[in-house]
Amino acid sequence: MVQLLELARLDREKRKAKGWWQDSPHPGALTEYIAMEDAASRVRTWQLSLVPGLFQTPEYARSLAVSEGVGSWEDPAEIERIVDIRMRRQDRLVGEHSFDVYAVVWEAALRQLIGGSSTMRRQLERLLEVAEFGNVRLQVLPFHAGGHPCITGPFTILSFNDAEAVDVVQADTIASSVWVENEAASSEYSNLFDRTARRSLAPHDSVRLIEAIRQEI
Repeated sequence: MVQLLELARLDREKRKAKGWWQDSPHPGALTEYIAMEDAASRVRTWQLSLVPGLFQTPEYARSLAVSEGVGSWEDPAEIERIVDIRMRRQDRLVGEHSFDVYAVVWEAALRQLIGGSSTMRRQLERLLEVAEFGNVRLQVLPFHAGGHPCITGPFTILSFNDAEAVDVVQADTIASSVWVENEAASSEYSNLFDRTARRSLAPHDSVRLIEAIRQEI
């Protein structure tokens, strides 16, 4: 992990960026992830049950922190700080320092009514918006695809501009987040991601499904 954080530090210095996440109320592992994401040039993420954080609306993120049993925060000011950090992460979707995001999301994540119908409709509208970004590729793995290689859990692959840097993988388990930073293992995750993406709907068909679900809610 020291090597990962050093890579993030060097990249931030090169771009004269500040570690704005340093006062984050998130646990250490998630703060480390945010630092690594800030240094990345490309993000590939597979999500089973939640909309990727980079695409979440404030209402959706707040619902996760407050009432959905996912977060453990009760202080309103702390919750708003968490939502603010989630939104600031999304600054990398646009502008001079934007990165590429390739997200594959299981259909279940689109159908769970996080925060209720109104919040979820707006969240699906946001997905339709980001799907139009030139640096975003969004695919949905539909229920009818059946079994798939990534059924065991979500993960994110971070890539960097440094020619000597290998891809870094962050995978969630029940008890903790696991970092993978060796070339052989990260290649295996890349292979899993690609295989799942191939079973998923094409981007334009994914947009159609998202719109159909939005109209159902």
